[in-house]
Amino acid sequence: MANPLIILSEAAGEAHADPTAFGMDATVWVSIAMLVFIGILLWKGVPAMIAGMLDKRIAEISKQLNEAEQLRLDAESLKAEYEAKLADAAKEADEMRVRADAEAEALVTKAKADATALIARRKQMAEDRIAAAEATALADVRSAAAKAATEAAAKLIAEKHDAKADKALVDQAIAGVTKG
Repeated sequence: MANPLIILSEAAGEAHADPTAFGMDATVWVSIAMLVFIGILLWKGVPAMIAGMLDKRIAEISKQLNEAEQLRLDAESLKAEYEAKLADAAKEADEMRVRADAEAEALVTKAKADATALIARRKQMAEDRIAAAEATALADVRSAAAKAATEAAAKLIAEKHDAKADKALVDQAIAGVTKG
């Protein structure tokens, strides 16, 4: 709240005088106090301390920036290394897939060839068995026919021939056996 005396005196039209000391007003005294304060700060080396603290802080920030730059470079290096490893792994996976495809194709081809060969061997074995069975059957038929012919011939000879006719019949049978 404003001083009522000053308000009354201003209202009465009285001019009031600014306070002074030793002929200097308040503005001069504030200026002198500021100059003395600044002088004391300079005398005690405060600007040098502030500059030292700022230099120290600048050095710390610079160090942190350098570390950050180094970390960024390391990260980029690691990123490039892992990208190269990833590319190598992808390339190796593709090569493995191609080799696996080729091996699978080779296995399928071999399996087809083996199956064809097995079928051919089994067919040949079956044909050989059939041929052996035919040969055995033919030999059995020939043996039975020869036995039947021999028995029939012996019977006919015994019934109808004499010694002279027997001799001619034996010669004929020998000739037949050497031909067959």
